[in-house]
Amino acid sequence: MTVHIITDSASDIAQGADPRLTVLPLTIAFGGDVYRDGVDITTERFYELLIESDHLPTTGQVNPFQYTEAIEAARTAGADEIVIIALSSKLSGICQSAQTAAFEAGGEAAGVYVVDTLSATVGERILVERALELVDEGLDGAAIAEAVTAARDLVCVVGLLDTLEYLRRGGRVPAAAAAIGELLAIKPVIGIDDGLVVLRGKARGSKNGRNLLNRAIEEAGGVDFDLPLHLGYTGLSDRVLQKYIDDSRALWERALDRAELPVSRVGATIGTHVGPGAIALAFFRRG
Repeated sequence: MTVHIITDSASDIAQGADPRLTVLPLTIAFGGDVYRDGVDITTERFYELLIESDHLPTTGQVNPFQYTEAIEAARTAGADEIVIIALSSKLSGICQSAQTAAFEAGGEAAGVYVVDTLSATVGERILVERALELVDEGLDGAAIAEAVTAARDLVCVVGLLDTLEYLRRGGRVPAAAAAIGELLAIKPVIGIDDGLVVLRGKARGSKNGRNLLNRAIEEAGGVDFDLPLHLGYTGLSDRVLQKYIDDSRALWERALDRAELPVSRVGATIGTHVGPGAIALAFFRRG
């Protein structure tokens, strides 16, 4: 039984990262210039354009036809079953596109399954990584879809923002509140709860922000190091994330060497709204 996994670029997994995995790109538009995420534009170039631009870009979802093509390609390549792992249905219509394509391909009766991660970026990523582990363990498509759906309730995503400017530009924070926040060096801590991005708290200054982030991790029940975890950063430099790792080494040092911590740059789906200088962590809490 050969199982193939399909996800979208909101998971921030690079194209071609694994032969058992297809990553379908969202689109990113800066004015009249439209790019396919991870295909026509790198995350590094995205942040260069984001910083240079006076206006936020817009992102476009993966459509049903792209999923149909990916399903057909996976079947042609020998896949017996396909599991689609999608960006939170509460943040995008991508999951609906996947469900439409899966239905047209015969649905679960034909071995095509869809999992709504109720997550994004590094949270979606670790669910994809968990699915690939289950492929290695020899589970069939139905069992993988069921296990990943159950596992999403254990996924915790927490992040620390460096600036409120991009939330202001997107209309998610009033201009006056953003101005006061910048003046007072307010660092918001955010998370993803039940598929939506939520504010977990606010701290004055980076050090207090990192402490608040660690408190959110402790309140979630701690990190299960037997399952995938991932750290992400936005912008052109990972300096803020590396500082966080150094200051929070007590969280990792008993389980992992520093060099083993998986780190990558967060892409356009979240980066558009939080701007550069943010950091994020996704992990499975201890059950």
